[in-house]
Amino acid sequence: MYTFSNRLKIGSFIAMAVGLIFLAIGFISAPSTVEEAKAIVAAAHDDGHGGGHGEVNAHEGGNEGHGASTAHGEEAAHDASHDEHLLHQLQNRPWSALYVAAFFFFMISLGVLAFYAIQRAAQAGWSPLLFRVMEGITAYLVPGGIIVFVILVLSVLHMNHMFVWMDADVVAHDKLLQGKAGYLNPTFFLVRAAIFLGGWIFYREYSRKLSLAQDESDDNTNFVKNFRWSAAFLVFYLITESMMSWDWIMSVDPHWFSTLFGWYVFASMFVSGITVIAMISIYLKSKGYLENVNDSHIHDLAKFMFAISIFWTYLWFSQFMLIWYANIPEEVTYYIARFQDYKLPFFGMLAMNFIFPLLVLMNSDYKRVNWFVIMAGIIVLLGHYLDVFNMIMPATVGDQWHIGIPEIGGILFFGGLFVFWVFNTLTKAPLQPKRNPFLEESRQFHY
Repeated sequence: MYTFSNRLKIGSFIAMAVGLIFLAIGFISAPSTVEEAKAIVAAAHDDGHGGGHGEVNAHEGGNEGHGASTAHGEEAAHDASHDEHLLHQLQNRPWSALYVAAFFFFMISLGVLAFYAIQRAAQAGWSPLLFRVMEGITAYLVPGGIIVFVILVLSVLHMNHMFVWMDADVVAHDKLLQGKAGYLNPTFFLVRAAIFLGGWIFYREYSRKLSLAQDESDDNTNFVKNFRWSAAFLVFYLITESMMSWDWIMSVDPHWFSTLFGWYVFASMFVSGITVIAMISIYLKSKGYLENVNDSHIHDLAKFMFAISIFWTYLWFSQFMLIWYANIPEEVTYYIARFQDYKLPFFGMLAMNFIFPLLVLMNSDYKRVNWFVIMAGIIVLLGHYLDVFNMIMPATVGDQWHIGIPEIGGILFFGGLFVFWVFNTLTKAPLQPKRNPFLEESRQFHY
């Protein structure tokens, strides 16, 4: 049985505590009035960090009479709308930092669940020794999913302005959003979210129950049930994962859409999940557990890390190239915003998610070097955090982004919670299954 080390447990508690403090600072520091928002931007501009939203445009004179008055009135109304938009962006920043981190760690768990279901449905012979690790990681679906759902509920209650289509006044003046109101409406949105989370968590809990029951049974009935449920779940997962990506991510920018987006998000969560499986397996093996897991298992996981990184790049380029080449204004604005205001995270993400894995994970020998896989995994995870950051932030905070206290706080809090929940779950059952029909094949896995 695995024993949760005190050092790791205390470290996770410290990360959660510091993360909560940083998140609280982010929310407290957010402006509550237009004047405060303009002052924050003006101070940032004076310090040389960019901004400029708080600057008041100089109005040229020269117009006479009613024309000047009308122009001044229109300009004043435009400035007032601009200032209110700025306020919403700055108020969104701690919420967005919270949401990005919450979704990132949740999607790792969901990606592992998909990988686990694929192994079960395919009756893979190499991976049963890693099933307990996967089951430990997927345990985070419960707290992680609840937190994401609470954030969505608070968004529906107008505690933030991340989802503009939830504002009835905005929809009333936007014909495109009115056309999408049958799908993008708060009640249906939360019902879908509850169905997604309920289905994912149900499969995880039931599959885990069957997995543990198989260890104590004298036949393969539970194994066969797990196979059937896993095959059925994959159909449910492929549909709901795409819908989730439209709802929870793409709808923050409801004027833009991509038919590839569901696959793109899937690739990001899939490679992140596989990376975490590899990192935790290496850690447990270094502590004397998983003694039957060998270099070939780690090599296979590293191959998946490399392959899915290339798959992610293929989807990224396919989405980008088709939109950029077509040059349709309502589509290219998505990338223009990221080119103009998010150069560092946008191109940094591309380097970490494509160029780095291509250069370091292509060599077969390196995939068997544990410390090398850990190093590569850290870079890949940082790259996919930036991927989620690039999906959410441009639509919610515009050019008022930073990697600062609330963003670091979100990573620390959810990272600490993830580590605590996963490793605590690993203590609940033996790390090696006992009666999986392919257990011996997994033990003898070498090539």
